Amino acid sequence: MTTIAVFNQKGGVGKTTVTANLAAALARHGAAPLVIDLDPQAHLTAMWRVNARPAETILRFYQGTAGIADLVQHTRHGIDFIPSHLELSKVDTQVVRHRDHVWRLKLGLTAEMLADTDVPILIDCSPMLGPLAFSALFAADFVLVPVAADFLALNGAVLLDRTLSGLAKFQPRIPRRYLLNRYVPGQVTSEKVLGQLSQRWGHELMRTRIREQEVLGAAAGTGEDIFAFAPESAAAHDFSFLLDELVENELLRL
Repeated sequence: MTTIAVFNQKGGVGKTTVTANLAAALARHGAAPLVIDLDPQAHLTAMWRVNARPAETILRFYQGTAGIADLVQHTRHGIDFIPSHLELSKVDTQVVRHRDHVWRLKLGLTAEMLADTDVPILIDCSPMLGPLAFSALFAADFVLVPVAADFLALNGAVLLDRTLSGLAKFQPRIPRRYLLNRYVPGQVTSEKVLGQLSQRWGHELMRTRIREQEVLGAAAGTGEDIFAFAPESAAAHDFSFLLDELVENELLRL
């Protein structure tokens, strides 16, 4: 099945919101995804109200004291989840002593036969470009890049493109798709960012736009995904369209 790294070097672009609600869309279709919070800031862990000690998080896998499957928690959302913790930031400081960290996730998913099942895997990545981010990128079948509809986020996407291009010396080119997030139809900045994304990455730009909607923040504030919180909202429709487009383009299957 597909392993998706949700990544952008620019923080605050909505990676966690996209990961959570795409996972929820998959769960609604019976796909039961595995979601890994690989960001030491642990925003997704907090959003889903998971109070995990460091020993119950993905940190143990990087310490070599637990397998990936040993750390899975079953959430009320119908999603299998491996939480994060601030202590995970130590992994990014150990690159000199533990260079194998960048391959650890890929090797772990393969060794535990998680990469070859019918279970889609979503990784909410750290925006820090270190061993954690690289391990997610090396493990991914493709990278989903949320780009908020502002020029700083667009600049982050340009930097990410250079980063991904640099990885080609280690493995074949990682497919990627750019997703315009926090889009306001008709707003000057939103339309300019959309135009520049289309011009630069037209063939890799998702047709789906995730519109700026207050209900997404309200849902996150309650610990719910958009389908549980407001199933008839425009935001729920946006994420349904996103899943449909990924399936249509054979980047995911249900």
